Amino acid sequence: MSGVMKRMGMIFRAKANKALDRAEDPRETLDYSYQKQLELLQKVRRGVADVATSRKRLELQLNQLQSQSTKLEDQGRKALALGREDLAREALSRRAALQQQVTDLETQHATLQGEEEKLTLAAQRLQAKVDAFRTKKETIKATYTAAQAQTRIGEAFSGISEEMGDVGLAIQRAEDKTAQLQARAGAIDELLASGALDDPSGLHKDEIQAELDRISGGSDVELELQRMKAELAGGSPQQAIEGGTGQAQSQQQPQDTPRFDKQ
Repeated sequence: MSGVMKRMGMIFRAKANKALDRAEDPRETLDYSYQKQLELLQKVRRGVADVATSRKRLELQLNQLQSQSTKLEDQGRKALALGREDLAREALSRRAALQQQVTDLETQHATLQGEEEKLTLAAQRLQAKVDAFRTKKETIKATYTAAQAQTRIGEAFSGISEEMGDVGLAIQRAEDKTAQLQARAGAIDELLASGALDDPSGLHKDEIQAELDRISGGSDVELELQRMKAELAGGSPQQAIEGGTGQAQSQQQPQDTPRFDKQ
């Protein structure tokens, strides 16, 4: 049972990997990676801004403490000038406490300034890497798009693409149907010409009927020609027609008649 489950899991992972590979677009993956790098760069810049803000706040506190220290020193001098040594001592004690705070703040300020410089340098380096990745990304995308277009054109010309395969099948079916209709039309013409099929419209005539019509048309022309000759000669049209008919019949009879010898 364990072996069957392992096998099913392997088959599922293989099919899922194949489906993901088919659905994956390298251009989208590159754009997503670039977006993530921009987000990381934004976080680093935000960190630099936060450190700079903290450093600026410490500088303000240092300025305030130094101002207070200077003020306590002045007050101690005035108290000592007036013979108030106790007040002068108190002022100097407070000034010493402020100086300790100033020293601590200066240490923190130096630490923050160092962190700010490191983050600024890291942001600059990361910006350079992001810019280089963007250039490379666009180059790879353009190359991939060109290769994809070239592949599709090659598949279209070779007829192995799915879209052009459907078009090729449609063209083949159209050519087959056209050839079939042409063959059927030729067969029908041959059958009509041989008389195997009747033409209800009467437009199609076989060879014998065409020959009969030609002879009939020729006789009409000969009769009309004889009538016109008679009119020109001054005879009647009927006599010309009968004469023409008798002449035609005499021409059809053989010239030499058989002779019978008397015994």
